[in-house]
Amino acid sequence: MRVCLVSETWAPEINGVAHTLMHISRELWQLDIALQLIRPRPRHAPHRAEFMEAEHQVRAMALPGYDAVQLGLTRPRAIMRFWLRQRPSVVYIATEGPLGWAALHAARRMDIPVVSGFHTNFDHYARDYGVGWLGNGINAILRHFHNRTQTTLVPTTAQAEALRQQGFDNLRVLGRGVDSHHFHPGKRDPILRHQWGANDNQPVALHVGRLANEKNLDLLVETCHAMQRVQPDLILVLVGDGPGREKLQEQLPDAVFTGFIDSQALARHYASADLFVFPSCSETYGNVVAEAMASGLGIIAFDYAAAAELIDHGQSGIKVAFGDHHAFIEHAVTLCQQPATYSRLGHAARLRVTSHSWRQIANDFLATLAHVQETPDDATHPYRL
Repeated sequence: MRVCLVSETWAPEINGVAHTLMHISRELWQLDIALQLIRPRPRHAPHRAEFMEAEHQVRAMALPGYDAVQLGLTRPRAIMRFWLRQRPSVVYIATEGPLGWAALHAARRMDIPVVSGFHTNFDHYARDYGVGWLGNGINAILRHFHNRTQTTLVPTTAQAEALRQQGFDNLRVLGRGVDSHHFHPGKRDPILRHQWGANDNQPVALHVGRLANEKNLDLLVETCHAMQRVQPDLILVLVGDGPGREKLQEQLPDAVFTGFIDSQALARHYASADLFVFPSCSETYGNVVAEAMASGLGIIAFDYAAAAELIDHGQSGIKVAFGDHHAFIEHAVTLCQQPATYSRLGHAARLRVTSHSWRQIANDFLATLAHVQETPDDATHPYRL
């Protein structure tokens, strides 16, 4: 089987799509699956991506108002020429930008099976950036796109049901894995904790993620202040970067801000903390929740996405009703004062996720790709170029 991955984001960019695709492509490569990649030309040091037998890079354009996100600009015919040199068995389109549309046009013209991935809640992003009125229009465009592919992969059963109610067809759940050998409590680092100003018994609350509006940063600040009032020696560590960082540093002047860090350092940061505070309401999955669980942290998050799938409330973490900000703060305040509780939750959390390997996810992915190759394409309205 030869699989072509199409994505407007790729490592070393830091986001859930790039993270997921990198893990899946590594596993597929180890299974001797031939891989191709179509992506925008990287900003720095363009080179062929790891694990790929062939790659086609297209012109890149930064998303207006969101420079960290790149769009890929090309014509379907350019993609068809690439595929004529080495035809893929199936195409996986991870992003619904201009590159994704061009690839969909090309694949349908060449009668190549297409699977798509629903990785981003664009309607949430629209609300977070003050253009919520665009939400219905965005959903209509996404539905039109995904329903022209043979299968759309979504990360959770709840997401699948929500999309099904909105008219999305042919949905399958493909979860996410976690490398529980890499993210491990044994990587707790006393030297790193000392750099944060924490002694052996002093609690450290961690947040990992992009520092931007869609991550519910106002609630993060309010929660941190509330925890510090009842637990004055609590140390706050925020891993990540983004347009909200400067304001956050003003609001949380005592917190440790690390910026983006590499994977090795990230594992040490998780393991060296005690609590994981994750107030985001815009995730389709939230890989950081699984990573924090594998690292043995006591977690508080809203009851949706990865937390809904993985956390047993009160057993392996704390889940709060979606959008209940008051309850989120109350639970965080209670938990930060109970070291025995967050230690117990963290231990159970690790046991809960150790079976969620990326190899299993890759096998499930392959099974879907094989299925669409054997199933007639019932998507309607074939495209004309």
